Amino acid sequence: MLLAGDIGGTKTHLAVFSLAEGPRRPVAEEIFPSASYANLADMVREFQTKTNLPIEYASFDVAGPVVGGKAQLTNLPWIVDGAALAAELELRRVWLLNDLQATAYAVPHLTPTDLETINRGEPTEYGAIAVVAPGTGLGEAFLVWTENSYMAYASEGGHTDFGPNDETQIELLRYMLKRYGHAGYERVCSGIGIPNIYDFFRDSRYATESAAFAARLDAAADRTPLIVQAALDEANPDPLCVATLDMFVSILGAEAGNLALKVLATGGVYLGGGIPRRILPKLQTGRFMEAFVNKGRFSAMMSRIPVYVVLTQAALTGAARYGLERMSQH
Repeated sequence: MLLAGDIGGTKTHLAVFSLAEGPRRPVAEEIFPSASYANLADMVREFQTKTNLPIEYASFDVAGPVVGGKAQLTNLPWIVDGAALAAELELRRVWLLNDLQATAYAVPHLTPTDLETINRGEPTEYGAIAVVAPGTGLGEAFLVWTENSYMAYASEGGHTDFGPNDETQIELLRYMLKRYGHAGYERVCSGIGIPNIYDFFRDSRYATESAAFAARLDAAADRTPLIVQAALDEANPDPLCVATLDMFVSILGAEAGNLALKVLATGGVYLGGGIPRRILPKLQTGRFMEAFVNKGRFSAMMSRIPVYVVLTQAALTGAARYGLERMSQH
């Protein structure tokens, strides 16, 4: 059997798969809080003790670059070494891949029920595909057609320089440069980026922050869920949170369009990660697509690119598919 894992900065999703059941039907699974464990091996041992299943191989997707079978996670103080982990856990082989590469690996196998369409567009057969996934961080990947299948490629595009598109975003850039010295897209277009946008609007006195909400934010280990929830509250939306989420959606639309242009993603753009699923109503208002197509002379072409929100745990599916295919060859 194969142990597959989607390792994120906030949570890690572990599951056991078999060749007979395939990558969409786990035999056992559990979600763990990543920061509660000193390393991945400790977490896996706990899961193995609970499941007591005969695991021989493992395939993990990680939030960070994988070089030479090793990965330094971007938003977690772990170093994962595939060969060392295999020896420590007494497994025959451990494969590591970037989390967005795993998501991309799953994309060609997603069904209509796995997706929500933001822009129907006019997909080109065998066209390149872009994947943008704001979760704890901002992951980006792409797929290109090679003879008889799509090949997924990882990137660290989420750390490229943030490019503002209006006067308010220019002020946000100045704010971020003062705070961090460098402003990459992940700083303003991810789970760790949403509080930065909120702080910008609060400190710019866009609206008054209520004392009660400020106290809730101060007490929260992660401010992002509270900000998103307050922005989506139809009965009593918080003005600062609404402004924050609106800007986030515009920046996400622009950056998704950037990647689509760079890889000429006529096969479609897929939005993964936990945030797009959570803010789906905001993505459907038109603000996202307005920023997505705002590419000057290429606006007409951009409007023809399909855009989808991935509704499932695609990274885990991709990691499982990657591992099962290699496991079948051993």
